[in-house]
Amino acid sequence: MGSPDTDLRTPDEDGSGDGISTVSGSRNPLQPPDTPSEEPFTTYFDSKIPIPEDETHSCFSFRKLWAFTGPGFLMSIAYLDPGNIESDLQSGAVAGFKLLWVLLLATVIGLLLQRLAARLGVVTGLHLAEVCHRQYQKVPRIILWLMVELAIIGSDMQEVIGSAIAINLLSMGKIPLWGGVLITIADTFVFLFLDKYGLRKLEAFFGFLITIMALTFGYEYVTVKPDQEQLLKGLFIPYCQNCGTPQLEQAVGIVGAVIMPHNMYLHSALVKSRQVNRANKKEVREANKYFFIESCIALFVSFIINIFVVTVFAEAFFDKTNADVHEVCANTSSPHSSLFPSDNQTLQVDIYKGGVVLGCYFGPAALYIWAIGILAAGQSSTMTGTYSGQFVMEGFLNLRWSRFARVLLTRSIAITPTLFVAIFQDVEHLTGMNDFLNVLMSLQLPFALIPVLTFTSLPSVMNDFANGLFWKIGGGVVILLICSINMYFVVAYVMSLNHLGLYIGAALLSVVYLSFVAYLTWLCLIALGVSFLACGKTQQLGFAMRPELFLLNNVDADSVVAR
Repeated sequence: MGSPDTDLRTPDEDGSGDGISTVSGSRNPLQPPDTPSEEPFTTYFDSKIPIPEDETHSCFSFRKLWAFTGPGFLMSIAYLDPGNIESDLQSGAVAGFKLLWVLLLATVIGLLLQRLAARLGVVTGLHLAEVCHRQYQKVPRIILWLMVELAIIGSDMQEVIGSAIAINLLSMGKIPLWGGVLITIADTFVFLFLDKYGLRKLEAFFGFLITIMALTFGYEYVTVKPDQEQLLKGLFIPYCQNCGTPQLEQAVGIVGAVIMPHNMYLHSALVKSRQVNRANKKEVREANKYFFIESCIALFVSFIINIFVVTVFAEAFFDKTNADVHEVCANTSSPHSSLFPSDNQTLQVDIYKGGVVLGCYFGPAALYIWAIGILAAGQSSTMTGTYSGQFVMEGFLNLRWSRFARVLLTRSIAITPTLFVAIFQDVEHLTGMNDFLNVLMSLQLPFALIPVLTFTSLPSVMNDFANGLFWKIGGGVVILLICSINMYFVVAYVMSLNHLGLYIGAALLSVVYLSFVAYLTWLCLIALGVSFLACGKTQQLGFAMRPELFLLNNVDADSVVAR
């Protein structure tokens, strides 16, 4: 095994080390000079988890699975953030049990995409942002970084505000939204340094927060007692009877909420926390296998928790009107009955109103337990979002700052807009902001999915572990499908604004946006083997003279280079 920090150095610093080399000796002129005198640079990998030998179980070992367990559960928290919880409850309230199969399908697709991200980190010893830094030209690389940062900011705003809403509910409205944001920021800084006491302790803390979510949302599930027959039908029959535009938009929203762009960057980095000798193909293959098994388990747990939320609101609040809820809340002397006008419009809920409605129908305990679950979801996803921000910024910009400076910078970028929103918005009117943030993150999906498919398909990067024909075609089709679904969601949102100026602005921005997506797609298709696209020479928009050579000129075609 190499030293704990072996895989954390840049490839040029580590050109003489062991394993499957991903970078050749030829230097990209955009890459900074060697700095051999620096201390080994780490993000949160001050030490790596050793993998035990288990000669008695050659095919499968629970000891080894336990050693690899951790990164997948941290990754799965993005499937349980407040944005996902809100999408779940809205799905149940709008469509009942009918869209459970969409949630299942989105989770399976998410698992397959996370597999690609994890394999990239295991095989190369670099996470996705680091690979992008080394392989894309300067201008596209900076644009890509800015797009991913926007996705992280959007996700972080939902997560921090989700925590602030939970704190507001638990304090019976005494702590305002901005106060909850400040509390969340403060405790996030504290919790982020748990890894100084050991990586396993940090992973155990995240496991504890996931357990809280399972228990709290499970309590709501047991209290409401959803119809099990309807649950199974919704889960395994891909059909939505009598569904219209609201249900279709909700189905699109489920896909957008489940598959998060920054999660690809996060997972490819988290897998570097295990000691894997990349010179040994057997160890690399074994690591890929156990990380995939762990991801399956983690996403199954997150899927069950999401099922709890969808079915609770499907059973209790599907087809309910504002007047129905207003009457029940008034009869229970709830201070929140004014939230729901006494009209016959279909009930619309978010994570704040969802807690209030549960309290009206099932008692104060249901409200407070719901708030505890939301707090765990918001706190855990805020922490993993912070790690994503660090990995992305360090990888794309090649930062070599102190740990505190990195955390402070990445937190400030994400938190500042959140604080402004919390100060100028009240807790009861955040639905419009959440819709905008969902659109923002949907727009960023290509900037994670296209690069991860590009680099995992290159034999020069992945060696014997490059995507085969099935994964190339399947991955391309899945990514095209996901991006198309999310583009529908974006167009529907823009059309709902009903403002000519906004239409014109959106049209102009879409030209720039689609041009950049086309550039990334071009390189991706070349990586997938569509070599005839690599014809001609151009200097425009930072394109390389020979894009396929630029993409490959920093990677080693040999399978193993002895360190």
